[in-house]
Amino acid sequence: MKKPTLLPVMVLFALLSFSCSTDSMDETSESINTNLTIPETKIIEIEIVELINDYRISLGLNPLDNMDVIKSQAYTHTDYMIAHDNVSHDNFYQRKTYLVSNVGANKVSENVAYGFTSAESVVNAWLNSDGHRANIEGDYTDFDISAEQNNEGKWYFTNIFVKK
Repeated sequence: MKKPTLLPVMVLFALLSFSCSTDSMDETSESINTNLTIPETKIIEIEIVELINDYRISLGLNPLDNMDVIKSQAYTHTDYMIAHDNVSHDNFYQRKTYLVSNVGANKVSENVAYGFTSAESVVNAWLNSDGHRANIEGDYTDFDISAEQNNEGKWYFTNIFVKK
């Protein structure tokens, strides 16, 4: 029997290692904690914010502003993904509803990812995916990012975009 080549396995891994979400996500899911927990900003998060804004500016788009309320929602979801050892958009509707109610968001989307080891690698992966790139290039005013490591040191990312 012929062994599968490494390329299809790598492509499958890449497809499963990051995801994006928009307003049209399933609205049925369990409730989430909406307390504001805002962790200290990490260097990798600053780099991601700068890379995304530099990319937007290069296209003639407005740079996005950071917002602690968005960061708190991103952090809560990143922590959730680590706790469940699963990259997902679980509870997206609750995050969206919270941001609509608390910051006046008209539109919300998110990109998630895991396993990338640098800001450049995760942003490049998002830019090489139509859905993720659409979120990055979208008509938004604010965003923020949460990057956290699990016990094994694997990075998990949640990037939430908001239009007010």
